[in-house]
Amino acid sequence: MTEHLLLCHRDIPNLHKLAVYQQHGGFEAFKKAVTKMQPGEVTDAVKASGLRGRGGAGFPAGVKWSFIPNNIWPHYVVANADESEPGTFKDREIMESNPFQFLEGVAIAAYAVQANVAYVYLRGEFWPVAAELDKRIEEMEKAGFLGDKLFGTDYSLRIHTHLGAGAYICGEETALLESMEGSRGQPRIRPPFPAVYGLYGKPTVVNNVETLTNLPLIIAKGAGWYKSLGTADSAGVKIFSLSGRVKKPGNYELPFGTTFRELICNCGGGIIDDRPIKAIMPAGASSAFIVADDKALDTPMDYASVRALGADLGSASVIVIDDTVSIDWVINKTLHFFKHESCGKCTPCREGCYWMLHLIERIEHGEKTKESVELLRSVAKQMQNKCLCPLGEFSTMAVTTAIERFPKDFGLED
Repeated sequence: MTEHLLLCHRDIPNLHKLAVYQQHGGFEAFKKAVTKMQPGEVTDAVKASGLRGRGGAGFPAGVKWSFIPNNIWPHYVVANADESEPGTFKDREIMESNPFQFLEGVAIAAYAVQANVAYVYLRGEFWPVAAELDKRIEEMEKAGFLGDKLFGTDYSLRIHTHLGAGAYICGEETALLESMEGSRGQPRIRPPFPAVYGLYGKPTVVNNVETLTNLPLIIAKGAGWYKSLGTADSAGVKIFSLSGRVKKPGNYELPFGTTFRELICNCGGGIIDDRPIKAIMPAGASSAFIVADDKALDTPMDYASVRALGADLGSASVIVIDDTVSIDWVINKTLHFFKHESCGKCTPCREGCYWMLHLIERIEHGEKTKESVELLRSVAKQMQNKCLCPLGEFSTMAVTTAIERFPKDFGLED
């Protein structure tokens, strides 16, 4: 791709300025939605586009909106900007450099579900980003894109930012809502789901920053145009956050269906010192390991194809590992993160993360015995399907797949 759709600030200087954004069609999609479309038509367009959530789960965005009941009011929209996954740094670039397209997407989502108040929840470390977004929101209000009776209609909307305190668990949507309400950022038991019982006990849509940034494109150019991009399973474009042992790490916007090889070798410039690629973590610290053979490298990056490799694409934070790195060292790093970020609410995650870290450190310090490795695998397996939220489940993915797919790194025979 030569023209960016989400990272279009790379093609258009000063796109973070309202006048420049308007010169390039900014807020025309929001105006079209409010003045020419019914809320249900906006939802139907997003459904037809095939847009899936970009936060990790990949759930169809329009379907998620359709769960909002119309007999309980008010409705809320919350943009999840708690970008805390190790290896993920796409949302921050959007908010810093293309903020108005993101905020226009928030506004379109709010109109679709008839929410008059929307929030942007940012991780605590993003306070400079929040300060800049507040300025952009103020500019939108002065220009008539937020406020009462927008575009001469009866629809009104306000957008506010809300800073968390830097907890990874608040990227989970129910923990995020608890944090917004002033409680500890810990997951809720589901059901009920946020679509019925969300912020302040009212129906709430929670979408990722990248997901929302796609909306102006869909409304402006049509669902058919958007669906023509990518693959049948995964429509549109995706921002891949590439890091690890590559020469040119960074965010790369590509259509779904681009191969791992093209991302790593063409976009990322290949591996440092031209070493062989050993493994790929396609979804950051929370992902399964993929053995980087030719089959994997030539696999299209979309939800179904990556799942066929025994992994998930998630938020597409692709971490590349070469043959100079021992996989047990990588596991040590991921488990330090998950043990630190576990909220402690449920026992399997709280105790499981502690013991997995204890065991991997024992292995790292020379006890690469079959018994130690099998105990680590056993603890991870016992955590699966028993945790209150995905954090505990995610913490086990790298562990179990590492032992299964890279046994030599743990002192085991093939």
